[in-house]
Amino acid sequence: MDLDTVTGTGPWESVTIEDVDRAAARAGAAPAPAPPAAAAAPARAPIDKAAEMRRAIASAMGRSKREIPHYYLSEQIPLARALDWLTEYNAQRPVTERVLLAALLLKAVALATLRYPEMSGFWTDGEFHPAPAAHVGVAVSLRQGGLIAPAIHDVADLALPELMAALADLVKRARAGSLRSSEMSDPTVTVTNLGEESVDSVYGVIYPPQVALVGFGKPTRRPWVDGDAVRPVPVVTATLAADHRVSDGRRGALFLAEIAELLQHPERL
Repeated sequence: MDLDTVTGTGPWESVTIEDVDRAAARAGAAPAPAPPAAAAAPARAPIDKAAEMRRAIASAMGRSKREIPHYYLSEQIPLARALDWLTEYNAQRPVTERVLLAALLLKAVALATLRYPEMSGFWTDGEFHPAPAAHVGVAVSLRQGGLIAPAIHDVADLALPELMAALADLVKRARAGSLRSSEMSDPTVTVTNLGEESVDSVYGVIYPPQVALVGFGKPTRRPWVDGDAVRPVPVVTATLAADHRVSDGRRGALFLAEIAELLQHPERL
């Protein structure tokens, strides 16, 4: 079937297998006489897109927990240097071109996967296939309900302004239902950041066939030992959900430590 001729009835007008079956049946059948009014089929109920999305998410996450032996780690990361640097950086730029902390977090994750490639790739056909580049999936909550995680491509190679622009564009198009298919199929590692109005930490579920997911909670001021002094410092909890078939706790801990180290030197990002 030519999919351009098929009307989609799935979430956001996506084409389902049932849509293809109906279109194929119409193409191969001669026009039938109209049934009498009394025998007319009842009108089809409106599709609940939010419910369809929840079912799709439930299916993917159920598969993930059945098939992937998850392990979880967390790391407390001080953000004082990153936020101070970001404030100075943004002071030199127009308001429309300023960079958010989320861009620093995405870039740090992407660069850390270059050193720990077992965190970025796919488990398929019974073995791990490392990704040649870091295409970071960004978890985006949709206004009508549900969650998707499309990819920003080649994040490690993007300058921060490019990454910020790509992130803003991706979120906008995700909520408008105008993503490209490659953005949905290409993520090699996913980042979920629940933002400043959320919980302290988030332990995510890996999106198969990916092998790792990094979560960031809300930055919170906490007492922090700095040399011989204790002072209040903004801290974020970074978490890792990783696939034990591909990596272990030691490598996962080193991966989180690398993210923390990169955020202590934001000028390198």
